[in-house]
Amino acid sequence: MAGPVPDQRAHTDAELDAAIAQLSEPGRLRDAQDLVARAAPSLQRVLAAAIADGGWFDAAHEQAVREAAGEEDREARLRAVRTLLAEETRLGMLVGVAVGFELSRVLGPSQTGDRD
Repeated sequence: MAGPVPDQRAHTDAELDAAIAQLSEPGRLRDAQDLVARAAPSLQRVLAAAIADGGWFDAAHEQAVREAAGEEDREARLRAVRTLLAEETRLGMLVGVAVGFELSRVLGPSQTGDRD
């Protein structure tokens, strides 16, 4: 991954909280969602590579899948599968956000639109 943009500085918790609050405004994410939809195949390859490079879905993960699927008790099996799905979703989201941050840095402020 490329290094930080030269003028980039660390943001305070208050700045981060305010920016996240802006994301919840109606329609705020529409342009970003359109961009992601257009780039989805390429982004999926980057995400898959990042997850593989991080060793997230290695032999231990496969063992957890086998254990969850092989659970005798139906309720325990459902609980184990739900837990795996939740963990995989969180992982994909976190790696996806990291990819998005890096993509934003690569594109730079002049190409990513107006920042409020």
